[in-house]
Amino acid sequence: MIQVGERAPDFTGLTGDGKRLALGDFRGKQPVVLYFYPKDNTRVCTKEACMFRDHNAEISSAGGVVIGVSGDTAESHQKFSSAQSLGFPLLADRDATIAKAFGVARLGGWLPPKRVTFVIDREGVVRKVITGELNANVHVDGALEALRELSQH
Repeated sequence: MIQVGERAPDFTGLTGDGKRLALGDFRGKQPVVLYFYPKDNTRVCTKEACMFRDHNAEISSAGGVVIGVSGDTAESHQKFSSAQSLGFPLLADRDATIAKAFGVARLGGWLPPKRVTFVIDREGVVRKVITGELNANVHVDGALEALRELSQH
């Protein structure tokens, strides 16, 4: 798994609304809270997504942007995002390319990715790694803490 201090692998993914999004789009502009989650419309994943939604204003005011990644289809992401009024992009990682690059794929991508959040600074360096399979709360709290630290430098 990618560790604190390492450069985040660049990637391009397809959002629920069919747009291409790349990590490089944010380089030099703003930090990224990149969170991997197992599956749309499951209990813990929905709770986690809604927590990111509910704290999105705080994340934005700390300079960050949220991007979610799972192996679900773009169509599934669109329905999930719409049903939960998420307001941030979800990337379809159908072949687990992004999850593999970050070291969070399970069984080579055959199973959903691990629940891991990476806070990546403006220069593309990972500043915080947050893990916790069943505790969605730690991901948002940890991301906010890391963004606040980044904004003070």
